[in-house]
Amino acid sequence: MTTLKDKVAVVTGSSSGIGEAIVRHLALAGAKVSLGARRADRLEAIKSDLLSQGLKARYTVCDVTDSSQIKRLVEETEQEFGPVDILVNNAGVMYYRGVLKSSEELDNREIDINCKGVVNGVSAVVESMTSRKSGHIINMSSNAGRRGFAGLAVYSGTKFFVEGFSQALRQELAEHNVKVSTVQPGDVKTELMSHTTDKEAAAKYGVAESTSIISADDIARAVVYIVSQPDNIAINELLVEPSSIPM
Repeated sequence: MTTLKDKVAVVTGSSSGIGEAIVRHLALAGAKVSLGARRADRLEAIKSDLLSQGLKARYTVCDVTDSSQIKRLVEETEQEFGPVDILVNNAGVMYYRGVLKSSEELDNREIDINCKGVVNGVSAVVESMTSRKSGHIINMSSNAGRRGFAGLAVYSGTKFFVEGFSQALRQELAEHNVKVSTVQPGDVKTELMSHTTDKEAAAKYGVAESTSIISADDIARAVVYIVSQPDNIAINELLVEPSSIPM
């Protein structure tokens, strides 16, 4: 396993949930972490907490659907910490709803954040990484990127996009010594479910409270595992599910 000491990591969607957990675990592993999300108050609180522990952290308020904002996140990170070694495209949204209650606004939001946000993130770092012949891109996918789930038609579609995009990107960037990995979480306890407004769909298709689910820290540990591999080892995909619910 390689050390992450002084590696520069950018994590989007890092103001809560999986993103926040990833930031904290990378920082504890020695990385300089740069947070990107829309909620400045949450970013400031997380940064301050990490700095109080003697860890290295900074943030840029950033909406991943705007390519200029994510480029600014990367540029400001490079100015303060140096070239980006690790990009975690974590920002995402998920809405349970049946196809009969389709919402153009919510559909577009899922596509913009889950698909365009990932492309924007990659575009912001890929030139620097390939020129340095070094880097690791992690795109947060889902078990819904492996099979479609009822009540999550558009969400599943966006995660299939992430998988296809990542597979092609991985083949293109291998000759430049840039790794591309996807992490495929199962049901994770975060605030993501609270974004759903179609309560009927959530009750019908969602995860029952009695179901065993995994934590954001579980996913964060998986990310640290992936980026800590030796140069000659690539973890291309990592599916993380509760042991009681094999997929």
